[in-house]
This record gives sequence, C-alpha cells and structure tokens, in this order.
Amino acid sequence: MLEACGLTCSKRDRTLFEGLSLVVNTGELLYLRGPNGAGKTSLLRILTGLSEPDSGAVLYNGVNISEDKTGYYRDLFYLGHKSGTNGSLSALDNLSFWLAQHSISMQENTLYDVLAKVGLVGLEDVPVRYLSAGQQRRVALSRLWLKPAKVWILDEPFTALDVKGVHLLETSMKEHVSRGGLIITTSHQHLSETAGEHRVFDLEYRF
Repeated sequence: MLEACGLTCSKRDRTLFEGLSLVVNTGELLYLRGPNGAGKTSLLRILTGLSEPDSGAVLYNGVNISEDKTGYYRDLFYLGHKSGTNGSLSALDNLSFWLAQHSISMQENTLYDVLAKVGLVGLEDVPVRYLSAGQQRRVALSRLWLKPAKVWILDEPFTALDVKGVHLLETSMKEHVSRGGLIITTSHQHLSETAGEHRVFDLEYRF
C-alpha cells in the first residue's frame, strides 16, 4: 500500500496542492489527471521520494519512506518525463549500466529478448542518440521487464510511442496489476480498456 498523507507542495509562491491525501493498494491502477501546472509531476516526484513536500508524508506499507528509502526503492520503478538514457551508449549498454546501478545481475541474452519485446530488434548496438524519440522511449520502458518492482510510478509513459507501443505498455500495466502490482500514472491521453480497470484521481489547477 502506498499512502499520501496531507501533502502540501508550493512552487514559485503558488500552492499546487494542499492537504492532499490518497491511498493506492496492491492490485490497483491509479490514473492521475489534471491540466498542465496542476502539480502532477511534482506529486509523482514526492511519491517517489525524489522531492520533499512542504508538509505531509508518504507511507509505504505503513512506513514513512523518508525513514526507509532503501526498502521502498527496492520495490519501486519510476519513469519520468525524460528517458534517462545516455545518447552515446547503445540500448544494450544503457540497460547494462542501469542494471549495474540497481545491483541486478542478468544474462545478456535476456537483454536482447527484452529489447526484441519492445520492438528494437537490430537496433541493440546503435547509439541511442541515433534512434527516434519513440525508440528512445522504448529503451527506457524496457527496464520495466528487468526489475521485479511492485510499485510502478509512470509520468507520461506514452510520450512518443506509436499505437503498437501504447498497446504493449497498456497490456503490461494490466498484467502487472493482475499480479498484485501497484501503478500510479499520468497521461495526456485516456487509458483504453487494454489497460484494465483503473481509478481516476483529479488534480485541479490552483491560482
């Protein structure tokens, strides 16, 4: 269970949200909606522990994440606006470096299989900077199949993806939830039935 308790966040003298509370349980997909500037990304960063709220706390299984980030991060996969890849490295090398950062051991054949799953056959050794925006996004998303994370927090994960890419990701989201996973995501496009049942949480723009 991931719980936000009375979160308040201000940016540039404007309060984005105040006293915000929500609970997301295992086996649940939460779709976070709101106009630009409503604080969706700020809220996600607070939920991941990358940013601190002005007040309030985030609990994972009843424990404040500020007190046990190691345990929380072990169960967390976060995808932000940017793909977080090194353009000079190939897709294969980017994944290998990311795995080393997370102390995950994996055979190279598995990496090829995952890159094939996301539609990057034949592009495994090409420097990422030469790939299209959609292909670079697929490199970033391929990490979903490399880390056994229970909690997925995804900020605009469908950015630059084509129809096949969106379908693949929505299918994976539904499968993750069916296995007892927990997902919080934002998106400028509506989730289709492929993503499965989901709950909507709306953020309003505050002046």
